[in-house]
Amino acid sequence: MPDGQWPLIPDVLNLTRHINSALEADPNYKTLCTELTKAERNHENIEDILSFLRSLILVAKGGDVRGLSEQTLDGLEKKICSEIVKKINVQLPSTETPYHRLGNWIRSIDRKLAIEIFTTNYDLLAEQSLEDNEVPYFDGFVGARRSFFDLRALEDNLIPVHWTRLWKIHGSINWYQEVKDKQRVVYRASDVKEDASHLIYPSHLKYEESRKMPYLALIDQLNRFIRRKSSFLILCGYSFNDGHLNDTIVNALKANPTAMVLGLQYGTYAKENNGAESYPEAYRLAKKQHNLNIWTFDKAIIGTNLSAWGRSRERDDADAELSQFVISKTDDADPPTYSTLVQLGDFSIFTEFLKQIIGTIGRQQDV
Repeated sequence: MPDGQWPLIPDVLNLTRHINSALEADPNYKTLCTELTKAERNHENIEDILSFLRSLILVAKGGDVRGLSEQTLDGLEKKICSEIVKKINVQLPSTETPYHRLGNWIRSIDRKLAIEIFTTNYDLLAEQSLEDNEVPYFDGFVGARRSFFDLRALEDNLIPVHWTRLWKIHGSINWYQEVKDKQRVVYRASDVKEDASHLIYPSHLKYEESRKMPYLALIDQLNRFIRRKSSFLILCGYSFNDGHLNDTIVNALKANPTAMVLGLQYGTYAKENNGAESYPEAYRLAKKQHNLNIWTFDKAIIGTNLSAWGRSRERDDADAELSQFVISKTDDADPPTYSTLVQLGDFSIFTEFLKQIIGTIGRQQDV
């Protein structure tokens, strides 16, 4: 987004605050939040709230649970999902957004291996940008009316190489579930319904046919991807607050020393207001796992070693082309302290970097 404007969609914390504010007058929601606190769950994380709510729904058959009936719980789930949809069902404002730059980079060259995008977002911005750029993609679902999840195509890799893979690990605002032949079935609709129960963050929904749930299949896909020889996964905007994903990433890295995961984090290593670590769980994992590197604006953990960024006095032409992504900063101390900032953890700047790469590739092909 342009400077000075709010993000197009909020992060999980601000999305949760919006929902808490929108539903604060609902006595049933107040009861749910009270029970959530008793259970020592995080009431400032909407994914925790939904997971807790759905766990209550599973045991509410035939009676009340923590003072809430099954009907009340179902109603609360729909209200929460409705508020989420209202907040994040938005359109990209133009064709010159960071999402579009990512799509342009994907289609810039023919690839021997398909690009795979793993995202925990439930919005439809990635889909819009890929379609605007006419980049074919596969998200695990097939069909037109009520698209169903094709587990075989995913696990057997029966997908054309030029199709980008878009794996929405925490679900999507256009995913739903219905009961068919006494089995819960997940489907993807072509439109977004505001008054339905959306399949967002389904990791805690335990069904008899849970192996068919997209969440489990997509977690397996992430595990397979990292375990490939010399695989390289770039994380941008992931705060390492999901224990399930962290375990999957670290265990796959332990099993495959040729793999590399690079986490590009937004902001500085420590918070400027209180000096606390910005991403403590990411740092803890990276300091133990050599092939998990974490980059913040001012510091990086590379090969388990933490150090501040430094800038070489001598740079060749290639480095000079990328110097716009590295900033030298001076504070007001006497004598002044110089620091180097690498801001690739900002998704907008990261996609500008990808745009620069496209130009470099074009010049190489012209030679």
